[in-house]
Amino acid sequence: MRPIIQLFGQLFAGAYRRFTQALDYPELTQISVQKEICDRLINSEYGKSLGIRSLGDWQAVPIVDYDGLEPWILGQEKRQQIPLTPEPILFYEKTSGSTGAIKWIPYTKSLRRSFNQMFCVWAHDLIVHGPKFSTGKIYASISPQLNVGDSQSLQDDLDYLDEWLRWLLRPWLVMPNRLNRLHNVQEFKHQLALALLQAQKLEIISVWSPSFLQVHLNYIQENRELLAKELKGVISSDRLQILQSDNIPWMQLWSNLKLISCWDSANAADSAKGLRSQFPGVFVQGKGLLATEAPMTIPLIAAGGYVPVLDEVFFEFEDDTGSLHKLHELSIGDEYAIILSQKGGLYRYRIGDRVRVTHYYRHTPCLEFLGRNQDISDLVGEKLSATFVQDALNSLNLPGNHFQSLVPVNNPPHYILLLDSAPQTPQTIAQQLDKALSQSYHYNLARSLGQLAPPEVFISQQIPELFTSIRLQKGSIWGGIKHPILATSPINTEILAALKSINSHN
Repeated sequence: MRPIIQLFGQLFAGAYRRFTQALDYPELTQISVQKEICDRLINSEYGKSLGIRSLGDWQAVPIVDYDGLEPWILGQEKRQQIPLTPEPILFYEKTSGSTGAIKWIPYTKSLRRSFNQMFCVWAHDLIVHGPKFSTGKIYASISPQLNVGDSQSLQDDLDYLDEWLRWLLRPWLVMPNRLNRLHNVQEFKHQLALALLQAQKLEIISVWSPSFLQVHLNYIQENRELLAKELKGVISSDRLQILQSDNIPWMQLWSNLKLISCWDSANAADSAKGLRSQFPGVFVQGKGLLATEAPMTIPLIAAGGYVPVLDEVFFEFEDDTGSLHKLHELSIGDEYAIILSQKGGLYRYRIGDRVRVTHYYRHTPCLEFLGRNQDISDLVGEKLSATFVQDALNSLNLPGNHFQSLVPVNNPPHYILLLDSAPQTPQTIAQQLDKALSQSYHYNLARSLGQLAPPEVFISQQIPELFTSIRLQKGSIWGGIKHPILATSPINTEILAALKSINSHN
């Protein structure tokens, strides 16, 4: 199989070569991409309404968020032609961000090709510079379609790719028949567990959220006897014995596993760290910054970081003073909010993601994802940010957990830290947490004035499942669910009651 995998690498070599050449000329590459995107804008109804006739009019294009573009995207229905782009719309994909309502993003052939190009560069880099793959067997994330009727939504991760590439990859996939047609979460978990356990030669796992994979590992562990009974005579007796262990050694179960691709920044950092401890020797690679709206960064092994997809997306970066910068103008160590323009009809779109420049590779800045711009919780003027909370939680030294989320409570105003496990008592952690959060001047002032009550800590393995089920009921896509390190809206009373019930049973 190794020679065939190397052939794949050669197939993607052209895309990789063009991309790495672009990294040497970021300014020229970005001008070229901006011009291509501006030409689409000029030929769209949206561009005509703004009076855009040339690239010189670019500053007249307003910087917008989704709400500003929604009337142009949807109108009354999901249409095949929309005023934002002269290209036909192939389908609409819904986002499942950690805050706000569901958003529908239109996909054109050109936007899908941007994702396709990113995949080809990433795959070539892994084949040439990554682990020595020999079986090629891949599990690529599929989420259950819990909302019947979402036929215009993607069925699995491969739908982001062009048809020829999907056709090439199909034989390598671990994909149970009709898995994406299941509407029942428990049935989905069970069928996926059976498929993964039968994939002895599994070599690559590609998911979005690491907690998505963790849920399925937990399901296998908890239901090992039932799964073993169903797989008797289907998998080897050695693997059946491994499966029935009280603490399953995952690396013995999938001894060929070499790569887990998942988010590993900001809110996903702890879950990814958990996977690294469960799969020693496996390359757990962060996905970089990849949103439903556009591919933004790619992890490149040679770069030692995440390089922007500068030949497909036009980037502008806003600093804390509100000034805008081009890609080649960024400074190492500085933080910026991303404003992007892509080939599917989103122009000067404030995506809400924040990045830090870690270093330069060739002549292009590498960007580390820090979190969302609006990750601020402010019950009584304490103004806690997600970055600060992440640092505070890191200082607590809480080993062994895969879920951490700090949630604000309105009555009385205070915070609850939710954990799936911890060696210390909730009381001990709560005292340490209060001390760590008090490093923030505004939080300390609010606590001193009695505006904020002391924080609480709830610890239970059931907490992640509770939050996942709530998000699924609201229409989120399971594989893309992100549990924020800091919730920015006060928790509602029903969820709080459910959490207290879980906590009292522990």
